[in-house]
Amino acid sequence: MLLSTERLILRKLETTDALRIEDLAGDYDVAKTTLNIPHPYPKGSALIFIHSVRESEIQGKLVTYGITKKDTSELIGLMAISINSTFNRGELAYWVGKPYWGQGYGTEAAKALLQYGFDVLELNRIYAQSFTTNPGSWRIMEKIGLKYEGTLRQHVSRFGEYYDLAQYGILKEEYQ
Repeated sequence: MLLSTERLILRKLETTDALRIEDLAGDYDVAKTTLNIPHPYPKGSALIFIHSVRESEIQGKLVTYGITKKDTSELIGLMAISINSTFNRGELAYWVGKPYWGQGYGTEAAKALLQYGFDVLELNRIYAQSFTTNPGSWRIMEKIGLKYEGTLRQHVSRFGEYYDLAQYGILKEEYQ
């Protein structure tokens, strides 16, 4: 299922996206804002990533979209919801390539995926977490209506440093 916004098309990942993912996600400034993007990004691992995403989607554990610009079809980032069916909630996660930062693409894509999560997946709760040192990410959460729920102090480590995570969430009843 394609999701469309004013400037973007969110579509399923294709194996042909692998090199673009490696290029964008391979930027240290992108990788350091996430928990899971390796740095340096190993050659060929994006194809393995795409196959693992597809398997998780088949199992109903994940929905992932490539964020593409409508006018050029170029992939500029990824957005996903990890689904916990036991508790009917999803965790929103995303990254946008550095050349596209500060242009509102993350917010635009996140709004579309939030609506998809509530209207199509029928989730009760959607939440997201971000390093407190990454205001670009938690501002997206605020702009799409997620509420600040607290800070998890030194909750994760990345590249040898501990980081606090800002937790944001929204309930379906608050969204509507």
